[in-house]
Amino acid sequence: MRARVIKIGNSQGLRIPKPILDQTGIMNEVEIEVEHNQIIIRPVKNVREGWEAAFKIMSEKDDDELIIDELISHPWDEEEWQW
Repeated sequence: MRARVIKIGNSQGLRIPKPILDQTGIMNEVEIEVEHNQIIIRPVKNVREGWEAAFKIMSEKDDDELIIDELISHPWDEEEWQW
């Protein structure tokens, strides 16, 4: 598919057809990089994607125990913070 670079204000841009956006999962934000003279556009993924399902599985397997036996504290916590 060919597309024309168009003027958008002081910049230039491309109009990306909806079917291509649907295929790639691009909705709002994208990551853009240049590699070997090519522009690569990727959808921005949620960094916590899949965590809810993983935590549910951990809970079902009783694998969600706190692994730190004692609280980590520092005198600064008591001296500097005002509660």
